[in-house]
Amino acid sequence: MPIKILFSICLLLHVSHAFAVNPVEPKSGPYNMGSDGIVRYEDVHHPVVGTKGMVSSQNAIATQVGADILSAGGNAVDSAVAMGFALAVTLPRAGNLGGGGFMVLHSAKTNKTITIDYREIAPSGVLAAHFLNEDGTKNKDSKISWHAMGVPGTVAGLHKAWKDYGSGKLSWQQVLQPAVDLASNGFSVNYDLAQLTAVKSEWLLQNKATAKAYFKQDGSSYQPGEILVQPDLAWSLQQISQHGKDAFYKGEIAKKIVTDMQLHGGHIDYDDLSHYQVKLKEPVMGSYRGYQIASMPPPSSGGVAIIEALNILENFPISEWGMSAKTFHVLAETMKLSFADRGLHMADPDFHDVPVQWLIDKARAQKLATKIDLNKATPSTQIKGGKLPSESPSTTHFSVIDSQGNAVSNTYTLASSFGTGKVIKGTGILMNNQLHTFSVRAGIPEAVGFIASKANRLETFKRPVSSQSPTIVLKDGKPFLLVGSPGGSRIINAVLQMISNVIDHDMNIAEATNERRIHHQWLPDILEVEPGFNRDSKQLLINKGHNVKETRTMGSTQSIMAKGKYFFGASDPRRPNAKTLGLN
Repeated sequence: MPIKILFSICLLLHVSHAFAVNPVEPKSGPYNMGSDGIVRYEDVHHPVVGTKGMVSSQNAIATQVGADILSAGGNAVDSAVAMGFALAVTLPRAGNLGGGGFMVLHSAKTNKTITIDYREIAPSGVLAAHFLNEDGTKNKDSKISWHAMGVPGTVAGLHKAWKDYGSGKLSWQQVLQPAVDLASNGFSVNYDLAQLTAVKSEWLLQNKATAKAYFKQDGSSYQPGEILVQPDLAWSLQQISQHGKDAFYKGEIAKKIVTDMQLHGGHIDYDDLSHYQVKLKEPVMGSYRGYQIASMPPPSSGGVAIIEALNILENFPISEWGMSAKTFHVLAETMKLSFADRGLHMADPDFHDVPVQWLIDKARAQKLATKIDLNKATPSTQIKGGKLPSESPSTTHFSVIDSQGNAVSNTYTLASSFGTGKVIKGTGILMNNQLHTFSVRAGIPEAVGFIASKANRLETFKRPVSSQSPTIVLKDGKPFLLVGSPGGSRIINAVLQMISNVIDHDMNIAEATNERRIHHQWLPDILEVEPGFNRDSKQLLINKGHNVKETRTMGSTQSIMAKGKYFFGASDPRRPNAKTLGLN
């Protein structure tokens, strides 16, 4: 099928005033294709509105699950946990039991914001050598090998959130039941899942358990509208429902994980699983033009980078400049500075002293702001920093708020799309390839010709640095904006621009979501702009010395804004099947 026809067919899916663009060949949406087959630009700047709660995720089925839990008397945490498990069924390229992530959570009862770190850790026995060729270069195949699997944190993290911050009205079994039902009874395959499994079929079919989980008996892909039943995953979810997190880390699921590790040369053993710990942490806090920013601390690099960038931007009157080339120039220069620091200093704080307070100090940011020349771009080679490994854009984010003011901003991932592509036999659980995001070449004598982050080098029981940036913006101590995104390193700048769009440019949540994005990550020295970016602004940026490159769309924000008694939400048009629901 010709690309243009394929693109027209899958351009957009209308979901609660949001539209979704095909992730494989995204162009410059948002668009809507009318009944006459003509593609037109439409005004999609109207957010979803609710008064009793709101749920926003990258998958319409999971969003409905979250909304149903709120309607049944659960709070935002109950809803978020149910969505996390549901996404493991319906969005297997990112939703997961075999991965990990980060949660930023605001408790209305205590009026405090906390974070939950359930990032994967490096198991015992894994070494940098498992990822390298003899000459010190990265072995490309290691990314999808059994060596790349970190000890998963998702089950422990979601259980911890429910146990400590759930409403107390719904049992663990009630929160898990929607995911159990979806896996047991099946769900209608959407275009996104059908397309991706077909595209990746040659790779995914190499593992028999993966083939069993996501393909028909003859190896063919499921088509849109067909029902996908996952009995092995249903068994795992039932085990977790009956026995809590111990089912995964000490029980029957753990046995199956270790058996497969021993069979295929993986590294996760019983001790690694049983000793996994979720970490409750204070958020990294900042302020921006009268708002408080609560985001994820290390090993997430996102929170620190976002707050550092906002501190720099605060020195410029970008609200007066509007969405101009001058504003985008300052944004790009700010991104360079924060990403250079990110690469040099970010790491698991249990293994490396991360100077968080120094990095987010406003006086330091003021000095950095003086380095920005309003008339020309500064070459990245003139900015000192370190380079972190690239991350896959195949992550997912969801946001939830309830009528009491409890709020959850959660991002989790398998790392690459479908992780390693390997399902643990008998469980239906896809495993992550998170260890590949360590700087495995850092300190290797043979590995020369590049800048690697020594702080993020591979070590046993260490958590690799991540760009995941779940964030809650507060006004007078109350949740105002919940935001996060998938997108690898582009996550940070997608969240940064959402915050700036709302606060600096007074956009509603849908307008902020639909605004074209830019991205610069210091190295490579390229300023990426989305399709449809203003041509005049693009040329002015080139004139200032930026190496501008038009790329695919960036991120998939699932955002909620609270104003008075109303909640306003929007699902990003950049990926299909997302949905935001408001309860009234």
